[in-house]
Amino acid sequence: MAFDIARARAAYPALGEGFRHFDAAAGSLVAEPVAVAVDAVYRGAVANRSDAFAPGRRAIGIVADARRAVADLLGADPAGVVFGNSATSLVYLVARTLAQSWGPGDEVVVSRLDHDSNVRPWVQVAEEQGATVVWAEFDPATGELPTDQYRDLINEATRLVAVTAGSNAIGTRPDVAAIAALAHAAGALVFVDGVHATPHQPTDVVALGADFYVTSAYKWSGPHLAACVADPALWAGMFPAKLRPSSDAVPERFEFGTPSFASLAGVTAAVDHLASLDPAATGTRRERLLASLAAVRDYEADLFARLVDGLAAIDGVSLCAAPADRCPTVSFRIGGQHPAETSRLLGDAGICAFAGDYYAWEYFHTMGLRESGGAVRAGIYHYTTAEDVDVLLDAVRALAKQAAGA
Repeated sequence: MAFDIARARAAYPALGEGFRHFDAAAGSLVAEPVAVAVDAVYRGAVANRSDAFAPGRRAIGIVADARRAVADLLGADPAGVVFGNSATSLVYLVARTLAQSWGPGDEVVVSRLDHDSNVRPWVQVAEEQGATVVWAEFDPATGELPTDQYRDLINEATRLVAVTAGSNAIGTRPDVAAIAALAHAAGALVFVDGVHATPHQPTDVVALGADFYVTSAYKWSGPHLAACVADPALWAGMFPAKLRPSSDAVPERFEFGTPSFASLAGVTAAVDHLASLDPAATGTRRERLLASLAAVRDYEADLFARLVDGLAAIDGVSLCAAPADRCPTVSFRIGGQHPAETSRLLGDAGICAFAGDYYAWEYFHTMGLRESGGAVRAGIYHYTTAEDVDVLLDAVRALAKQAAGA
């Protein structure tokens, strides 16, 4: 059954403004059911959590529902879902807590392919504790993150391996499961950045071998909120700095202050929305999520091939090298034009595409592109159409022609 793009787009009122959105990698549009759920909490009687009265019990239920929703999305245990303001804040939380037991002689492995939020926190806590940072390198010619290198990088001194499930710069999907197997054989933990990958494919944290997996709801049609999942038993052995009267329970011990109940209701609605993208899917919410995100992956892959092939055929356009099997994200430059100027000119034409390093600092620094503005990033999301792609290609073609004649 073909993916029903018209049905998918109908859930996004903002598309009615007419912009061509290739910016979902920076943040997707919010689905209508999410806005409705958030609005209902703000308009309803919802108090801080308490079992003494109904509005307080509603808040308790909202939190529990959101944990179950994220667990269904990722194949995790609801009791191991920790919420935070952002993926970055959650990585810092886990890094600072785990590093309490690190010291000289310990090692942490990070990659130059990752978003800086899954690099800098580990580098900083390792330096503070006197541990050693070990770097995994990507192949500049292919954009791959070779798995074999980890055989030499991981040893009995390794305490943690941090790796992305999908590069936010070029889309590369490393073989996380194979890397995790090597890490676990050495007794190390694995922290997976799933922020970019989660919206584009079914996710099973157990199959990936992820001890920790972080994701951001605003990358999959939800509110600005993030979650990090792990086995509750793993969380139980970790003790973050916290206020004395706040809960010592897991996962609450890792969540600071009163949460945004409206945003958490939006998280649940976003997961339910993702589960509805394949109207033929049946079964549990987890089963419907797997079917819907598989349909999303296939739809996006076909459209992305149209985009990449079209860009590659334009004289003067250079693409950042990346493997064929990747998240639907491409970075490119037009001749000597500064990427920020390309982004501005596309924006003038109603096309939303970011430029810069997108916090993939190590990637663009290694490629020698960061100092000259990085690149322009175009991503496919499940509300992107073939017409959107053709409009972008026509605009890039015109800009490349202008740049060549300048």
